[in-house]
Amino acid sequence: MASKATHDHYLTLSCPDKPGIVHAVTGLLAKHNLNIVDLQQFSDPTSNTFFMRVHFGYSADLSDLQIPLQKLAEEMKMDYQVRRVDQMPKVLIMVSKIGHCLNDLLFRVKSGQLKIEVLLIVSNHPDFEPLANSYGIAFYHLPVSKDTKEQQESKILELIKENNIDLVVLARYMQVLSPRLCSEMSGRIINIHHSFLPSFKGAKPYHQAYDRGVKIIGATAHFVTADLDEGPIIEQRVARVDHGMTPKELVEEGSNVESQVLAAAVKWWSEKRVFMNGVKTVVFN
Repeated sequence: MASKATHDHYLTLSCPDKPGIVHAVTGLLAKHNLNIVDLQQFSDPTSNTFFMRVHFGYSADLSDLQIPLQKLAEEMKMDYQVRRVDQMPKVLIMVSKIGHCLNDLLFRVKSGQLKIEVLLIVSNHPDFEPLANSYGIAFYHLPVSKDTKEQQESKILELIKENNIDLVVLARYMQVLSPRLCSEMSGRIINIHHSFLPSFKGAKPYHQAYDRGVKIIGATAHFVTADLDEGPIIEQRVARVDHGMTPKELVEEGSNVESQVLAAAVKWWSEKRVFMNGVKTVVFN
């Protein structure tokens, strides 16, 4: 017997804001005898854009809904997606030589905290192949240099297409992605930056923070764009520090925050809670 989750779906949408959107969408679902489990909405007065996430059930077959929903989308100039709740996004994780975020994500997937399917791990170093093997995940060591960057990223794009990857997660992958890769995977690459953006961009942010004598440090999960560390922010968290802590101790404290922030961002994305809104995001959590 199919579980209830196989009959549950997410409907996510965005469109120009105007009266009657909620009534039209919920009325359509009601007409097809579908039950709303949860509904969140936001009207952005700056961009005049309406965002909505609906968790609804309970039907394994939505074929009767497809054409009426398409017609409504045309009327409302609506971008929308419908996805089964139990359908796990396919994920590729990229990492360099610092592995706490990778290890944390894999543990959360294994323990059922993250409903994603990690198919591949790609690294420019071989260090985490044993970890990938221990989880039964394919590992690709793809070294990169200034001269081989284009070929390396072409291979990454091949892997993404061959495996129908939905999301790329940069779990402390310490290479700048090319505009080509950023463009082809726009809105589908999440990075963890070990700083509370927009402060302390670039390399060694904890050392920059130490030099400035900060009292809090933080981490930022954001979508990747061609502009370094400028992508729309999904989640940020902080930890208190003091004058007696060394840069090494700041790094250690920050690593805990990084893991939490990246896991939260990936979880919310996998649950269809994150919407791009120009240079910002809308996050229903």
